[in-house]
Amino acid sequence: MELHTWLLYLTVALIAIVSPGPAVLLAINNSIIYDLKATAFSSLGNIIGLFVLSSAAMLGLGVMLKTSAILFAVFKVLGACYLIYIGIKQFRAFGNIFQQVELEHRKRKAQDAKIFQKGFLVCITNPKPIIFFTALFPQFINPEAPLLEQFFILTLTFMMLSFSTLMGYAYFAKRLKAWFLTSQRASWFNRAVGAIFIALGLGLLGLERK
Repeated sequence: MELHTWLLYLTVALIAIVSPGPAVLLAINNSIIYDLKATAFSSLGNIIGLFVLSSAAMLGLGVMLKTSAILFAVFKVLGACYLIYIGIKQFRAFGNIFQQVELEHRKRKAQDAKIFQKGFLVCITNPKPIIFFTALFPQFINPEAPLLEQFFILTLTFMMLSFSTLMGYAYFAKRLKAWFLTSQRASWFNRAVGAIFIALGLGLLGLERK
């Protein structure tokens, strides 16, 4: 892959990645409620999910989603339901969740596994990345060059950008953590984040096969 092609792809990918979405919201949420280590686990789950979706797009799943209304609808509803489920669960956490987390530090290994799993599921239940990869990759792939190498360059670049961006959002959010240490503000935070997750899920239901 030529350098100017990669730099153009880097620019397009960065614009897409920095746009707030479920992964960004999850990173901010984990940073404020837990710490940057937890955010790293959720972000790692997210970028592994991106690799799975990118592979699926290259294997033709993106084309199937664009041509099969039923498959697209099923994928979309599953993703929306998962986001709404996360939102409702967060919204109903009216207590000071920060104090609850402190009590669970002894179970940290299991907690990290759940955080990783949530980051992964938030990613792979969303059909938007698959369609994005399906539409984006052909613009930057040279059919006369080895496809596997180009696939890894494009995908790993996207994964590294995503991880760095999510950790960047989380770092700046963590600086606000002290502001949420009162029960009232913690409850407000839970409701606000829960409402946004629900809104993202409802917005996903309106996604069209374009």
